[in-house]
Amino acid sequence: MTQNDFNQQLLTFLDASPTPFHATKNIVEACLSTGFEVLEERNSWALKPGGRYVVTRNQSSVIAFTLPAEGDATATGFRMSGAHTDSPCLKVKTNPDQKGQGFLRLGVEVYGGALLSTWFDRDLSVAGRVSYRDSSDGIRHALINFERPIGTVPNLAIHLNREANKGVEINAQNHLPIVLMQQEEGAQSFDDLLKGQLEAQGVTDVSEVLEHECFAYDTQTAAVIGFKDDFIASARLDNLLSCFIGLKSLLDAPQEVPSLLVCNDHEEVGSMSASGAQGPFLQSVLKRIAGHEERYQQMIAASMMVSCDNAHGIHPNYASYHDNNHAPLLNAGPVIKLNANQRYASNSESSAWFRLACQQAGVEVQSFIMRSDLACGSTIGPITSAELGVRTIDVGVPQFAMHSVRELAGSRDAYKLYQVLKCFNSLPDIS
Repeated sequence: MTQNDFNQQLLTFLDASPTPFHATKNIVEACLSTGFEVLEERNSWALKPGGRYVVTRNQSSVIAFTLPAEGDATATGFRMSGAHTDSPCLKVKTNPDQKGQGFLRLGVEVYGGALLSTWFDRDLSVAGRVSYRDSSDGIRHALINFERPIGTVPNLAIHLNREANKGVEINAQNHLPIVLMQQEEGAQSFDDLLKGQLEAQGVTDVSEVLEHECFAYDTQTAAVIGFKDDFIASARLDNLLSCFIGLKSLLDAPQEVPSLLVCNDHEEVGSMSASGAQGPFLQSVLKRIAGHEERYQQMIAASMMVSCDNAHGIHPNYASYHDNNHAPLLNAGPVIKLNANQRYASNSESSAWFRLACQQAGVEVQSFIMRSDLACGSTIGPITSAELGVRTIDVGVPQFAMHSVRELAGSRDAYKLYQVLKCFNSLPDIS
């Protein structure tokens, strides 16, 4: 696969995945197209040598894994990569309708650490999951995506706030409701709009909308940009870019070593959920693969996890926010992320194995350590490492504008990390 082919597939995946539900659906469909079998957690599993399997939880987290035709996963361990399906955004409230001044607005909550100023004056749509009562009084669930721009959060004109360019405090309750339409009092509700959209998508047995988990998203499509096509600009690069890299490396690596991809939901809000990294999903799947406790412990001891989440590239307009010796450049290769206080799970052992994979792939590698006088973020890496006891390294592609409605990464870095993870997935022995 060429870099251009990879990037075009990445752009398609980003545009088709406005929510964790859609990202998970698209990952599953990609797995099915290459011969994977869907497993259900509630059913018994009959795993076979050479098998390729995928399982989901809450429709928003997914685990895909491959087993070699020969060999024992207990002895070899798994080569695992992990990412997360969620991104900071505006989540539509359960009872969102706000009517006044002749407008219908949607009340929202801020999900995760979003850069709120970037959500103003964008062409927004809404997507998510709707739970409804059907004509037989059963409860069903369906994904929904309006796709077209249906609302916006307009800025206040500078004439009404002459100090706007000196900084504006954004009140999430008052300033972020999404303006949907002009209408009279008592006209359509958001539930009415959901029902109409479901019907437009072919779901015609909706008697009543019972609940929804819907998110606003920017409809501007992902693109390769820059005078020399140096950059990828898109919503949700953090962290769908890593999900896609992990997916393609799993699908394309030789199936000689047990390999696994886990993409968890809820990382941006702490990972503490049934489908988050601090929940039991991954451990449950691995224990079912192993069969019993001792085999599981042996398998974990022989395994390694690469936690993939984007890194902070050095910004030319804000270079002073970086440690000069740990300032990753865009398009200069993947980044090993380190922190003395275990905000990242990397250590000298796991870093050495990743550097070896980089050498085998012919890809340069960088390192990132936060300035000692600034607080450091975290990832699913330390959580997964602590929950499983598995060796873990935190890596990522450098990017700008993390948690903006539209982020920026290098157009060559994702392909480089994909090549490294393919090599990592083929390492026969990590001891």
